[in-house]
Order: sequence, then C-alpha cells, then structure tokens
Amino acid sequence: MQEQFKKLAGKKILVTGGAGFIGSNLCEALLNLNAEVICLDNFATGKRENIEEFLNSPNFTLLEGDIRNLETCHKSCLGVEYILHEAALGSVPRSINDPITSNEVNVSGFLNMLVAARDAGVKRFIYAASSSTYGDSEKLPKVEDEIGKPLSPYAITKYVNELYADIFNKTYGLDSIGLRYFNVFGRKQDPNGAYAAVIPKFAIQLMNHESPVINGDGTYSRDFTYVENVVQMNLLAITTENENALNQVYNTAVGSRTNLLELAQLLKMYLSDFDQGVAQVEIKHGPNRAGDIPHSLASIDKAMSFLGYCPHVDLKKGLKEASIWYNKNFTPKKSNW
Repeated sequence: MQEQFKKLAGKKILVTGGAGFIGSNLCEALLNLNAEVICLDNFATGKRENIEEFLNSPNFTLLEGDIRNLETCHKSCLGVEYILHEAALGSVPRSINDPITSNEVNVSGFLNMLVAARDAGVKRFIYAASSSTYGDSEKLPKVEDEIGKPLSPYAITKYVNELYADIFNKTYGLDSIGLRYFNVFGRKQDPNGAYAAVIPKFAIQLMNHESPVINGDGTYSRDFTYVENVVQMNLLAITTENENALNQVYNTAVGSRTNLLELAQLLKMYLSDFDQGVAQVEIKHGPNRAGDIPHSLASIDKAMSFLGYCPHVDLKKGLKEASIWYNKNFTPKKSNW
C-alpha cells in the first residue's frame, strides 16, 4: 500500500454496496488500513459471505438497507467523512429487461446518497461510474471528455450520475470523483445468475466442462481490469491532496485490450493447472448481444497525471489470481466429470 493511504487510519468511511464484489474488496482494503468502515447493502446482489470475515472486526459496521430509502441514506452518512458509492444494479442486459428498477436504484438511489452526503457534511463522495458512458463513440482509446450516445438504459443511468455529481459540486460544494470502471473482474465476483460477468461465468463453465458461449465471433475486445487496480483508484481518490483532481471523472482500467477469444483461451490455460480436462472444452459462439459495443480501450493518462495511478496487475496476472480463487471457492459439478 502506498504511504498516503496510511492516513485513512481512524477515518469513518461509508461503502455503499459493501457486500458486493467491488464493495467487499474495498471494505477489506480499508479495514487493513485501520479505517472505520460502514457497509450499507440491501443484499439484492451483494453476498453475506463476502463480508462474513469482517463482522467480528470492531472497525466494521453492517447496515442492512436500501439506497432508494432517503432515511436509510441519511442514517448511513452520520459522522462519515468519505463515501465510496458502489451500490447499483449493474449489467446492460438487466437494464434492457427492466429499465425501471435500474433507474430507481442507479439514479434515484444515487440522488438520495448525494443529498444525504450533502446534509451530513461529507468531505468527499467517490462513486462508481462506468465505461458504458462512452456509448457509440468509436474512438480508441477512450478519453474522458469525449463520449458518444448511450446504448442502453444502464449507460444512461451511469451518465446521469456524473451529471448529478457535477451539479452537486457547483450548487452545494460537495466534492466528488467519478471512476469509470472498465470490465472489472477478480475475487468475490459472482459467477452465477443471469447477469454474471463474462470472466466468472466462463470460469465456472470451464470448471464444469461446459462450453462457454461467446457473443459474436470473439473479436470484440475489452480493457479487462483486475479488482486490485480498482481498489487502488478508490484509495487514491479518497486521499489525493491535488485540488485539481477533484470533481472529475477518471477511466479506471489497465490501458490495454483483449478480445473474447484470447480471454477464453487464457482462462482455459490457467484453469487447466487444476484440471487438465478444461483444456479440451470447446468454445462456442452465439449472436451479438444488444447494447454491446465492439471495442473498449481506456486511456489512463488522466488518472496517472492527476491521481498518480499506476495499475499493478495486468490481465494475465489477474486471470491467474482469479482462477486460483474460483478453484478454491467453487466445486465443479460432479455430473460433468
């Protein structure tokens, strides 16, 4: 951990969605820095097992509640200095199937948290933005101040978050930083459910000797980002003393892209270390998915310049660590062996 992160010791920090994939990793990092962590989660997508190891810590408090309830948001912000806002309903397909709930959580819930943060005098509001904000822009790499039109209800909600955060700074003086996450993966990411992200979903399918289905011909590419890099960005956003870094949005990525065929082959290679049968599993193809963009690649120059960001974990190292985690925490279905 960087030296500047040590000043978070004793600070009261709220992590919304703290039982989720990214949120629980943030809770762990903050507890390791001796911060006082408040976790707010309604467990719609978060998992109790993600935070189970923290429950006995005197520095950890769990508040079970929903950001769609303003009173809950006010309660969670009492005495808090910093907020890491991770609570949201992710997934482009989910938002296409149910745009109303995505909007209620991602827009109304976000606004509730901004109001509660303002009223509580929170020093800084760090929030999970999304690379989906780039929409139909074909320019590569993606640069923060050049976006296109959104391609899904989810993308609209995450762009609205940026607009609200900006207005709350200009109108009420609430400092914020938005982090546009690019295809985050890693430990504690749920591989199950209809809206599972591609890496954990493929990993479990391969472990079960089931053929993963790639949407399209496999040439679509993404800037896959291991969760440790995301943790680093959040900690940098909390601790930066650069006034010019505030009230900005930053790409949170590695700055390199990998296509889905390459990704599947790498996963097969790493998971074969635990089961040689994985290497024989066939990769299949299906139709392109609605709302998907062909390619995504982030410029991380702004984050490096303003925040001192330096991603420590590249795709291969991250996939290897993720493969170890999934092998340790998930037992393959015996019927497929």
